[in-house]
Parts: sequence; C-alpha cells; structure tokens
Amino acid sequence: MYPDTCLVSFYETNGRRLGLHQDCDESSDSLRRGLPVVSISVGTSAIFVYGRTERKRKLKSVYLDSGDVLIFGGESRHIYHGVEQVSCFTSTDRLYVESQMRLGRLSLTLRQF
Repeated sequence: MYPDTCLVSFYETNGRRLGLHQDCDESSDSLRRGLPVVSISVGTSAIFVYGRTERKRKLKSVYLDSGDVLIFGGESRHIYHGVEQVSCFTSTDRLYVESQMRLGRLSLTLRQF
C-alpha cells in the first residue's frame, strides 16, 4: 500500500457522529485488491461501530482512544462502519494545551486511490 490521500475529520463532543457507510470511493483496482484503510485517532475517545450489514443489532463496537490506529483491508475492506459517539474529556489536558486543538476527536484516514 502506498497511501496518497489523507481525509481529515474532526468530531466535536457535542454529539456529532458519522453514520454507517462503506468506503467505496477509491479506484476499482484499490477496491478489488482490498487495499486497507488506515485510521489514526487523536483526542477524545470514540465508539467505532462496524459490521457486514447495516442492521444495528448485528453491529460490533470498539472504543478508540487517542493514539489508536485502526486498519481494515482484505475481506474486511468493505465493512459498514461509523462513529457512534464521541466521549467528553477522555484525553489529557496536556494534548489540548500544547497543540491548541479544540476539544474533540481528530481522525486521519489514509488510503490509496
């Protein structure tokens, strides 16, 4: 994988979330090869939900903390996924003071188009 795109998303702690979706915008070659999506979390924690279907009761969830890296590729490349909730005050004050970042979660998503 040679990432050539970085999507930067910021989630405030005011309840903004990212609904279930699949990442299917890359080239047909990248999708066919199952090249991974790499997501880096910075800031407050979030609940990341995922599954092979959009049906809520079949979804699984994982808590992503600041510094976590999530990679999905191969067979899991086309999973439905989203951000269910961004937690308040789950990261250190030092991060926000030294970086001057607003309170919230910053997601850096790398992929090869």
